[in-house]
Amino acid sequence: MSEQTGPIYAISICGRLTLDLHALNNEGTEGNQMLTRQVTIADAEGKLHTVNAISGDMLKHMQAEHLFQAALTDELPMCEPCRLMDPNRIAADKEFIKHVASMSDSDVTNVMLERCAVTDMEGILLTEKRSTARNSVVEFGWMVGLPEKVHTESFIHLKRVADAGQQGKGEAGNLGQNLFHRPASSGQYAVVVHIEAARIGFNDFSRKSPLSPDQRTRRYKALLKSVLFTLLEPNGAQRNTQLPHIVAFEGVISLATAACPAPTVSPIADDYREQIEQVCRAVNAIVDTSDGSTQAVWSTSFSNLSAFASEMQHLITGYAPYLQK
Repeated sequence: MSEQTGPIYAISICGRLTLDLHALNNEGTEGNQMLTRQVTIADAEGKLHTVNAISGDMLKHMQAEHLFQAALTDELPMCEPCRLMDPNRIAADKEFIKHVASMSDSDVTNVMLERCAVTDMEGILLTEKRSTARNSVVEFGWMVGLPEKVHTESFIHLKRVADAGQQGKGEAGNLGQNLFHRPASSGQYAVVVHIEAARIGFNDFSRKSPLSPDQRTRRYKALLKSVLFTLLEPNGAQRNTQLPHIVAFEGVISLATAACPAPTVSPIADDYREQIEQVCRAVNAIVDTSDGSTQAVWSTSFSNLSAFASEMQHLITGYAPYLQK
């Protein structure tokens, strides 16, 4: 990435993450068999493949936990439900709901943005006697296993349990054996993340921000740290004995400093890097920049996890959210 600094409108991360021996994508059990989540995808030629995958909901949950910790560390404002890690966020704050009951959607959003940085960036839908949406500023696609590059094995595990006939009597009873099958998946996964940096602290109804530039920048930094930490430490199921081995991460970060998308191409396509570069050139040929620079969008590649972390560090320290007009 260039040493350029300035306002960021949007950021996209497209890459291939290699995880070994994980169980982050379980979807429940059937009998004594733990099931692995699977999806059917189409490749660039339209051929269908059934592969295992980790849902975007799971990734968003990981990122929200990391954002909570970053917000605490950076002393960002949070509503009480968010401090208790309530997934309903400010919608579970009865005092807030009562306070904004007669307000317009625009005024409700201003209060929401001022009171809670986590709700601002993660989004919420208020449904109590109204329908006011705050869309998330960070979006995750499914983490999809690449065809013929993922594999799931099933292992037998043994759990010692008390004899069922003795448990009801309050006695320990004889120890029995409970066998169950647990999966472990390894492979290369396509990752897509999109961040609407310009919408941090921005009221979509009034088209203005009730926050100062410094407040928005602090939230931007916390958000990017949470995305970085999500890929450095993918939380989830079975981590106590199946902590994922992060073997490799390669891909592209694309940036937009003008009011246009940061290009995204799925890493399911083998030529996704080249396509992103070509899209950047095409967009730069048709989008005018407010500061007179020749680039509205550009991309930078990374070949491993440490290079990705370095690129994210530069984005965190060298940039700030774009101020929409």
